[in-house]
Order: sequence, then C-alpha cells, then structure tokens
Amino acid sequence: MIKARYFEHTLEFIKPSGTSRGVMHHKQSWFIVLSQNGRTGIGECGLLKGLSIDERPDYEEKLDWTCRNISLGPDALLESLVEFPSIQFGLEMAWQSLLSEDPMVLFPSAFTSGADAIPINGLIWMNDFETMARELEDKLASGFSCMKLKIGAIDFDAECELLRRMRERFDASRLEIRVDANGAFNAETALDKMRKLSGFEIHSIEQPVPKNQHDTMSVLAKSGVLPIALDEELIGVFHPEEKRRLLDKIAPQYIVLKPSLVGGFSGTKEWIAIARERGIGWWITSALESNIGLNAIAQWTYTLSPQMAQGLGTGALYTNNAVSPLEVRSGALWHNPGCRWSGEIIEKAGMV
Repeated sequence: MIKARYFEHTLEFIKPSGTSRGVMHHKQSWFIVLSQNGRTGIGECGLLKGLSIDERPDYEEKLDWTCRNISLGPDALLESLVEFPSIQFGLEMAWQSLLSEDPMVLFPSAFTSGADAIPINGLIWMNDFETMARELEDKLASGFSCMKLKIGAIDFDAECELLRRMRERFDASRLEIRVDANGAFNAETALDKMRKLSGFEIHSIEQPVPKNQHDTMSVLAKSGVLPIALDEELIGVFHPEEKRRLLDKIAPQYIVLKPSLVGGFSGTKEWIAIARERGIGWWITSALESNIGLNAIAQWTYTLSPQMAQGLGTGALYTNNAVSPLEVRSGALWHNPGCRWSGEIIEKAGMV
C-alpha cells in the first residue's frame, strides 16, 4: 500500500529577482512524499505567483485530496488534476522517484552518470543597468555561449545598450542571445521595438506582448522581424485541440515549456508532439523550482536529446535550497554522481 503526504517549503532568494511582473523575494513550493515497502519518492509542486494557472484558494485542499486518494493510481489522479498542472508534475515526479532504484535518479542516462551535460543559457535578471552589466560580464567569463536577458522593466534604450555591448564582444556565431519580455510590450510599440532588437542578431524573443492577444501575436510571428517564442501563452491551455488551435493561429517559431506550468512530463510531451507536427522548435526551462524539481526536469529533458540550449540553470537562486549533484560549468548543466543530497527539504522528506 502506497502512503502519501505533503509539506510546504518556502524558498528564499539570495537576492531579489526581477521580471516585468515584479520583484520576487521568496517562492512557495510543496512537496509530495510517497512511501511503500521501505522506499520513498519525492516530487515538487511549485507555484509561480501571478503566473501559475493553479494559483487558487483551493490549491492546498486539492493537494491534500491527492494524497488521501493516492490509491486511485497515477492515471486516474492525473486526469483529475488537469486544472492543477503543478500538482500533476509533482505527482509524476514522486511516482517516478518511488519506482526508481535511486529516488533521486529518475531517468538514468549518460547525464546522471556524469558522462555528458546539457547546454543551458545564462540568465540575466531584470535590474538596473549597471547590475545587469556586471551579471553579464560574470556569465560571459564563465563560458556561456547562449545568454537570455529579461527585458521590459528598465529603460528600453538601456537594454539595447547592454545588447550592443554583448555584440561588440561576440558575434552571433559565438554567442546566441535570447530575450524574454514576459509580455511587457504593448500592441502599438511591440513591432517597432522588435525591429530595434533585430539589429543585435537576436535568436528569439519570448512573449513580447501579454497572453491572450492572439491576433497581435500572430502578426508579430508572421512579420519575420524576430522569431517569436510562446511562453505564458501556453499556460492554462489544457486540451490537445486547444493547443493545436493556438499554435495554428499564432504560428510561432518556438515554444518554451515549463513542466510545472503545463502539466508535467505528460503535458510537456503533448506540446512537443503538436509543435513538431507544425515545424515549431522548442526548449524546456525550469519555473524556479528547488533543486528537487530542477533535477527531475533536467534528467527528463536529457532523454529527449534536445538540440539547443535549455533553460535549466536556476538551482543557485536560493539560500535554503537542497544541496544537490547539479553543477553549472562552462555554460552547461552537469550531474555529479559523487555529490550527496542534503538540506532541510531532504530532511523534511525523511530521505536523509
């Protein structure tokens, strides 16, 4: 008989992290712990305030219901949790962890053995110009060949100046630059700003305008000015036919997938399959999970043989994260099998 419980853990940022939706100081996560015959599995259910579709008053009630009804099995539970994608993800993760020989090695591969790595993008958070410039220098010095800048919070000309500095040092053959507006532009100015950004040989722009402006987003995607990547637009689109209609309407060049926000591994796989049918590229990124969630996402992503840099380098953001085998070296995420898991989350889960 499988037993299930959950606990909450508030992750505290080492330094405030800014997006166009505001500055984050901490982040709530819940963890599902499964146990059976002396084995333990753990999964992370993480919410992003103001973004997760399942950020609602009955969230913890649904989490409690999931644990009380764990005997229904994963398939029935996942079907009942369609409107709670982060719980779907935590449940999938916990179940895979329980079934694995090592509960923290969910998908054994050359990545988990330490023989291979996953290329990732460096991330520059929104801040004042000088702080962003310093972070940029640090990331470039540490060997990243793909950089992602959060834009839309400070003066646009200052953001362009930062991009100009990057291109003065490295051309597009040596450094891929992605920008993420998090919906900060408006329909009237987005195309003009994209034209200015195109002068810096930008790989793509994520979510230039807020979600649900499908006509505007379609015009931007078809303009040919910059490749468009959908991110927030995918959140809350639950059913396959809805997903097809959305991608057919906007016809983006890329989609960006956060398993915690789009229904876990199964929801992410469905988006990838539909995108591939339409020749749309994709990459996977974390949603500010702890190292527990990041570990599972990274291991699963490696099994997909990704063809471009992924967004999986956020494990060092918190003061009270789990100590894990994940290491960022020279612009890639590595798994060091010689490193032991530890920390408060591990202790709460009873996995010491």
